[in-house]
Amino acid sequence: MKIMESAENYLETILMLLNDTGNVRSIDIVAETGYTKPSISRAMKQLRENGYITVGEHGYIDLTESGRQIAEKIYERHRLLSKYLIKIGVSEETAIEDACRIEHVISEESFSKLKEFVSSLEANE
Repeated sequence: MKIMESAENYLETILMLLNDTGNVRSIDIVAETGYTKPSISRAMKQLRENGYITVGEHGYIDLTESGRQIAEKIYERHRLLSKYLIKIGVSEETAIEDACRIEHVISEESFSKLKEFVSSLEANE
């Protein structure tokens, strides 16, 4: 299923915050992204309505299975792309920014082949 890039970014942010702290609330996403509280509230409502997140009675956000799958896919792409852009000489700041854009548009086929190529490079190091 294809979802919007902004939704993928929110899901990735939620995953990263969950990995770092174990608990995520909307205010944590505001702090991480710099977006306004109303923008985050609207986004969380849409993610909840589309079945990507759940929100507990105390405001804690968790990923559903489908939300977690999307978040982990995007996060894997981000890590691999930024790591290897840095490795080929791109500055860290630019590599992270570029990886954030590329991760949403690269095809499954291209990413799979890139991942295989990177694995073969690492095996030869």
